[in-house]
Amino acid sequence: MKRILITGAGGAPGNNFIRSLRDAPEDLYIVGTDIDRYHLEWPNVDKAYLVPICTEPDYIEVINQIIEKESIDFIHPQPDVEVRVLSEKREEINTAYFLPNKQTIRTLQNKLESARMWKSKGLHTRPTFVVNTPEDIKEAAEKLGLSLWMRATKGAGARGSTLVTNIDTGIHWLKYWRSRNSDWKFIVQTYLPGRDYAFQSIWKDGELITSQARERLEYIYPYLAPSGRTGTPIVAVTVHRDELNEVATKCIRAVDPKASGIFCVDLRENEDGNLIPTEVNAGRFFTTSYFFTKAGINMPYYYVKLGLGESNPDLPQYNSVPAGLYWIRHIDCPAVLVKEGEFRCMDLRKI
Repeated sequence: MKRILITGAGGAPGNNFIRSLRDAPEDLYIVGTDIDRYHLEWPNVDKAYLVPICTEPDYIEVINQIIEKESIDFIHPQPDVEVRVLSEKREEINTAYFLPNKQTIRTLQNKLESARMWKSKGLHTRPTFVVNTPEDIKEAAEKLGLSLWMRATKGAGARGSTLVTNIDTGIHWLKYWRSRNSDWKFIVQTYLPGRDYAFQSIWKDGELITSQARERLEYIYPYLAPSGRTGTPIVAVTVHRDELNEVATKCIRAVDPKASGIFCVDLRENEDGNLIPTEVNAGRFFTTSYFFTKAGINMPYYYVKLGLGESNPDLPQYNSVPAGLYWIRHIDCPAVLVKEGEFRCMDLRKI
C-alpha cells in the first residue's frame, strides 16, 4: 500500500486533494500535517500530525521524523508557502516528491517576475509596474490609464488586490497596508475585465500529461473583499476552448520548457476578449481539485503515481472531462456536480 504525506491537510485545498486520493482505484495510507490542531479534525486521513510553521528552523526535521515514523513513500505540499520551503530544502527530504524545479517555483511565486517573463514572450502586451510610493502609482496611471489592478507580488486568494479607477484609491490602498507594517511589495497592471478561467495540468519532463480548464462564475463571499474576488469560486463550469489551452500551455513552457509536476494557470480576458495569464500556481493543485475528480479525471492520483516513478498514464492532454459541468459549493453546503441543462430550479416567468 502506497503511503502518502500531505502537508496543509487541514485546509480546503488539502481536504480536496485527500478526497481525490480516497476515490482512487487502490487503497492508500494517508498521513496529514497542519499547523492547526482543530483543522486536522476534517481530513479523512489515517494519521494526523501537528507541525510547526514551515518557516521555523525545525520544520524539515519534524517532517522527516514523520516520514520515518510512518514509512512515507511520497510527500505532497499543498500550501504555496510549504511548496516553496520544501522545494528549497528538497535535498533534505527523505522521501519521494514531484515538484517543478527550484527556479520555476521561485519565478512563479513572484507575480512581478512571472509577468515580466510573459511580457518578454509576447503573452502580456502591457508592462507591469512596481509601486512603492504615490508617485509610482501616478506614473503607472499615466502610462496604463486609470483602470488598474493592484496586488501583492506574492500570496494566494487575491492577496492585497483592488481595482484602482482613481489615483486616490491606489495611494490610500498602499498607505493602508504600510500603516499595518506590511512589507508586501505591490504591482499594478492593466485591469482585465473579462471572463475568469483556470487551467489545471500535470506535466513530466516537458510533456503535458493531462489538463482541464474551467470558468469561475461566482466567488466565495465576494462582498468581503474590496476587489470583489476572494480567489476560490463557489460556482465554476468546465470549458473546452482551444485558445485557452494554447495560451496556458505557452505560459507554462515560457517559464519551464522541461516542466514537471503540477501547473495551475489563472487567465482573464482583456477588453477585446483575448486571454492573458495572470499567475501560475506551481507544485500544488487549485483549491477545487476534487471538482475534476468527480467529473472524471483524478489528477491528484495520477500525479502521485507519476511522482512514484510509474509510467505515464494514457490520458487526454486537453479537455479531459466534458464541457458544461458545474461545480457548486459553499461553506456548510455539500458540493454538487450538475450538467448543463439539468438544473432543478424552475423559473415561472419562462413557463
